[in-house]
Amino acid sequence: MLATIFSPTAFVFIAGALYTLGYLFINQMVLRILVMAGSLSYLAYYYTAADTPLWDAIAITLVLMTANAIGMANLMLRNARFTVPRGYDDIYPDFQPLLPGDFRQLMGLAKRRTLSQETVLTREGASLGSIYYVVSGMPVVTKMGTSFPMAERIFVGEVAYLTGKGSAATTTVPAGAEVLEWKLDRLTEAARRKPQIKLALDAVISRDLARKVALAVAPAAQQIGREQAG
Repeated sequence: MLATIFSPTAFVFIAGALYTLGYLFINQMVLRILVMAGSLSYLAYYYTAADTPLWDAIAITLVLMTANAIGMANLMLRNARFTVPRGYDDIYPDFQPLLPGDFRQLMGLAKRRTLSQETVLTREGASLGSIYYVVSGMPVVTKMGTSFPMAERIFVGEVAYLTGKGSAATTTVPAGAEVLEWKLDRLTEAARRKPQIKLALDAVISRDLARKVALAVAPAAQQIGREQAG
């Protein structure tokens, strides 16, 4: 019985079963663990299938296992909280649901600074050179001659970034405001080389836009309610 279970043929079936099971999982870590276990079974087969171990096949399998191990390590680092860069812990919660590794890459492209004077970040209709995230300081938005304040912790210039057109409004922040700035040319080049950077930024911008819509609709609804009550 044991001889049958641990025969070379059994190792092949075990490896095939583990590989097949792994490919059924969407979770990358689970997939890689099962593939690693399958590779171990293949190693056992190559070692026992013939009178002399199949060293060529063993060597290739070890190379594949090493590549898989590196991929697993990268996945673990991408999910590890300690990879959030120092000095950015305070804003990481604002960038959920980004993984720490994606957040680190995105922050690596940004410049965080405190403005010494009132600064116009975007001008209505003008082309965009950077997009911003206002960490602190209340932005004032002017659109078609009407000005209104916005809450801090928002993106500025994201609509122009998404549409590729001029800025939708003029946005001014007061002296002492703290902002993150991404230069568009640098961001575009990085996104071309690493598509996950663009996906990460698009994800947090979509969340930011949803928040802005919610905040914009509420005052309008309150005004309608007051008019109806009157």
